[in-house]
Amino acid sequence: MVGCIFLAVAALSAGGELLESPEAEFHMARLVYASGYAGRSWRPWWAIDYPDAEYHFTRGLRRLTSLDVADDSQHIRLTDEELFDYPWLFAQQVGHWSLDEVEIARLREYVLRGGFLVVDDFHGEYEWVVFSDVMRRAFPDWPIARLPETHPLMNVLYDLDQDTQIPGRRHLYRTANGNIEAMLRGPAQWHAIYDNNERLVVAINFNMDMGDAWEHADDPVYPVPMTSLAYRFAVNYVIYAMTH
Repeated sequence: MVGCIFLAVAALSAGGELLESPEAEFHMARLVYASGYAGRSWRPWWAIDYPDAEYHFTRGLRRLTSLDVADDSQHIRLTDEELFDYPWLFAQQVGHWSLDEVEIARLREYVLRGGFLVVDDFHGEYEWVVFSDVMRRAFPDWPIARLPETHPLMNVLYDLDQDTQIPGRRHLYRTANGNIEAMLRGPAQWHAIYDNNERLVVAINFNMDMGDAWEHADDPVYPVPMTSLAYRFAVNYVIYAMTH
């Protein structure tokens, strides 16, 4: 099973040396993958909302739960030996990722050993095809399914609804009467992949942008209900992953 770094206790190496304790009970891990850069942004696609998304997410998680949460995310490649130290892995812009066969195998191993993957911020038919091709290669025996509103994830702490779409900041526009509305390429879709024991192992946010909602949590233009929903989903994702 993936090693959950929950207990910040000192440990000894095989040689008897005292190893450094974890910084906190929960460390968010952000997946690093091969990609180009996001338009005219200096960030690669995998880091699109970093660091502001992490700043707000970690502090929100600390405020809304009793977890001791590290201040920043760890940036992890699927080939890193440290991958299995992080039970909760966040991947953005997966409509642009490129994984080789070694990385595909490691992703499957990560999930089989107890890891939980959340994918976010990808939109439209082309990006869905890019993402789902990787999922089929990694989990040929596990189909992508809709996440029903009756699933335990939906009320493990907060009672969630799937009626409010979580847009990116770039999807917002001001109407003639001054209201802020969102225009995306399709309706929000919450999907999932389950293992052979019916455990949800991949949570899929399609046609939505939870990371942007964290990033712009202090932006007066970004609608409060959408930021609130993004926090509630994230907290439920973490709690579900840590208890299942």
